[in-house]
Amino acid sequence: MNVDLNGRIALVTGAAQGIGKAIADVLAVNGARVIYADIDLETAQQSASRFPGCYAVSMNVADETQVNAGVSDIASKHSRIDILVNNAGINTLKHRVTIDEFPREEWDKILAVDLTGLYLVSKAVSRQMLLQERPGGRIINIASVGGLVPLRLQCAFIAAKAGVVNLTRAMAIELGSRNILTNCIAPGSILTDGTTKLFYGDDGTFKANVRQLLDHIPLGRPGSSEEVAHAALFLAAPESSYINGHILTVDGGWTAGYTRDF
Repeated sequence: MNVDLNGRIALVTGAAQGIGKAIADVLAVNGARVIYADIDLETAQQSASRFPGCYAVSMNVADETQVNAGVSDIASKHSRIDILVNNAGINTLKHRVTIDEFPREEWDKILAVDLTGLYLVSKAVSRQMLLQERPGGRIINIASVGGLVPLRLQCAFIAAKAGVVNLTRAMAIELGSRNILTNCIAPGSILTDGTTKLFYGDDGTFKANVRQLLDHIPLGRPGSSEEVAHAALFLAAPESSYINGHILTVDGGWTAGYTRDF
């Protein structure tokens, strides 16, 4: 898929690796100048260095002071931000337990990054988008199918991603009239370092349950980070100018209906 993003300034959070890196890469390939933002600055720098004009910044999305300073610095360098991809997020690998046993500190940690962090970055960037010479832009939030159809043993992640889904819709209503389009991608099971540790790796924690997981997916396989990235590219494209408040599932049909044999 080829899109003309030449001259666009894009900020992608959680861009050092995985889905965020794939999204940042595909925006860069299509001409955008991408800022790879991540708490892991060294890896983000390695990722950004492959594309001329792109660079990395250290950003903990849960730290409001750091977010505001980072966005202000980007705006001062480029005078605008055209595309924001709120990808930064975490889930629990260790505490896969029911809510009566789920640790409060884990809840607070996940909500701080996955929901509050997205709010903080969106607030700072949308202010910039409204102030620039040609007001407007694109905001793309990364949620999860778990924000649409709850999954067991990860209550904090599910609550955060459900919040992202409806926050996207609220932002679309609030910002659309001012030429800022806000949309959301809800990935299904994507082959990343995290899902490898849980399911798909030879020593994955829940390797024995992989078949049950794949039985929910009509395509019978996990998706790739690049497949999510191309969905983001579509929403960032100038041609997607009448799409606002949409939740785009990239899940191989997981949420289309009940597919397992009885």
